[in-house]
Amino acid sequence: MMHLKYPWTKKLLRDAYTAACGAQVLCNLAVPRREELAVNYGGARRGDFGGPLVKVKRLREYFPEVRWGYNLVYLLSNTPYLPGMALDVLKRRGVPIVHNQNGVFYKAWYAGDWAAQNRRMARSYHAADWVFYQSEFCRRAADKFLGARSGSGEILYNAVDTERFRPHLRAPDSARNDYYCFLITGKIDRHLYYRLESTIAGLRIACDGGLNARLKVAGWVDSEARSRAESQASELGLAGRIEFMGAYTQEQAPDVYRNADAYVMTKHNDPCPNTVLEALASGLPILYSDSGGVPELAGTEAGVALTCPEDWDTTQTPKAEAIGEGMLRIAAGHDAFAAAARRRAVERFDIEHWIDRHRSVFQDLLAQRQCHPN
Repeated sequence: MMHLKYPWTKKLLRDAYTAACGAQVLCNLAVPRREELAVNYGGARRGDFGGPLVKVKRLREYFPEVRWGYNLVYLLSNTPYLPGMALDVLKRRGVPIVHNQNGVFYKAWYAGDWAAQNRRMARSYHAADWVFYQSEFCRRAADKFLGARSGSGEILYNAVDTERFRPHLRAPDSARNDYYCFLITGKIDRHLYYRLESTIAGLRIACDGGLNARLKVAGWVDSEARSRAESQASELGLAGRIEFMGAYTQEQAPDVYRNADAYVMTKHNDPCPNTVLEALASGLPILYSDSGGVPELAGTEAGVALTCPEDWDTTQTPKAEAIGEGMLRIAAGHDAFAAAARRRAVERFDIEHWIDRHRSVFQDLLAQRQCHPN
């Protein structure tokens, strides 16, 4: 389990940043609001790793951030930097608040005071004029841990640029690798080591079942988690079949996916991972833990679901035997799974729909404020 007790220095920095974000809201009281749409992200930053960072990066491409004179605030549940005072000021001033609801805190994965963290997250959740839930799972979790909400909202899954993330043109049989490559991506802290442990154990079973398979791990991996994974692979005779590729940027991401055959996601209760959408768009079949929001993304035609109960108190992981058997099924049915994965991404999760829906909600909220000013 991840140790999330903040060192006092980190807590001080976080509190100082939250205070600064609140002060910035107060300073905006003296700045006239712009007429055209002007979005502020409430202190959330952009980046290449982690759902909130990537989401803000994508949004800012279409809705550039405005720091002064903004007329709409977009907040993310995992970056609750605006204090209650700032939210009250925005409400009184009639600035629309849109809240993007991802996962919540609970005992199974958070070692600290998860109830206190949920109270912090709930401030903007209940203050928002509109909530985008990243999946049905996210809405169910929010109802359970943040409390029932009376305001408006909808499920809007995360999105992927299906023009950037495209399948690799498969080479003729004579030119293909003689192995089948599974891929894991993302940030893997030590408390997520089970993702590597379970997949490596499953890979051994798949190889014993006659599949010449390898595993690539792309992204930041905690040094202890990597060391344990390398030891496990060595003990199972898989040392030459595991490759740690290191961190990558969003610009490099399409090539990371195109150089694999299938994607593995055994993270428990993952709300709506961008990585799964990027894999689908790249035509990779998904082998996944049947928990969280991933089943809503992959469905039954684009991969193989691994039985895993939805548990709020204990982290659950599919059994190694099931993972190995799933790998064999994925490889045997690759072409049908891959075609369904790409089709599903284009039809359901293309970024143009995601952006259009944001733009429509933003414009509607601004129009309502103009018709009914405070």
